[in-house]
Amino acid sequence: MSAPTSRSALKILILEDHVLFAESLELVLTIEGYNVARVEVPTNDQSAGSLLTAVLRKQPRIVLLDLDLGPFGDGARLIAPLAAAGINVVVITASADRSRWGGAVRSGARKVHMKCRPLNEILATVRRINQSLPVMDLEERTELLTLWQERRSEVHALQQRIERLTVRERQVLGQLMRGHTVREIATASVVSEATVRTQVKSILAKLEVSSQLAAVGLAHHVGWRYAQSA
Repeated sequence: MSAPTSRSALKILILEDHVLFAESLELVLTIEGYNVARVEVPTNDQSAGSLLTAVLRKQPRIVLLDLDLGPFGDGARLIAPLAAAGINVVVITASADRSRWGGAVRSGARKVHMKCRPLNEILATVRRINQSLPVMDLEERTELLTLWQERRSEVHALQQRIERLTVRERQVLGQLMRGHTVREIATASVVSEATVRTQVKSILAKLEVSSQLAAVGLAHHVGWRYAQSA
């Protein structure tokens, strides 16, 4: 086991778009004597590369990362490259979706904490990382990875249902996702409402759901988009 780094030399970066929480976390860690700073999160989803570069340039040993970074999007996409660079990633999230936690662990996160838990739990993880001690036991890790795999299999099965749709049915589904009614879709497509209702009925059958709302929910659940929908 390597000797712990002095707290003042242990560089910690916070990637968090909720300013109040980030400031609270920074204050607690600073009081504990750590070398801590916050990194500004971009306000769009096109800057993952520049954000990653900015973090790597600072050479932190630990990054405290939120999974939901506002307009920037999913923070999970940063985990694998940060972990590959030898950085200890600790996820701090408001999400209670443990399958999502499993995805973070699979990408290389050392530990996942919920924001609603006491900050002392995060401090304890930081201390253990500094002491080169494990921060997650095998049982928890196995559980999270199993949940991630189960969710992945579920999403794959749902995606296969969407693959059954014809091009026109995908167009209609895309329009439903944008909040268009059957009448609006029919008018925009210059077809009868009866034709669109038949297409919607086919969509529901192929997706194995009973309502338009459920069809839209399924598409959102798997992250499906149809860019060419009107």
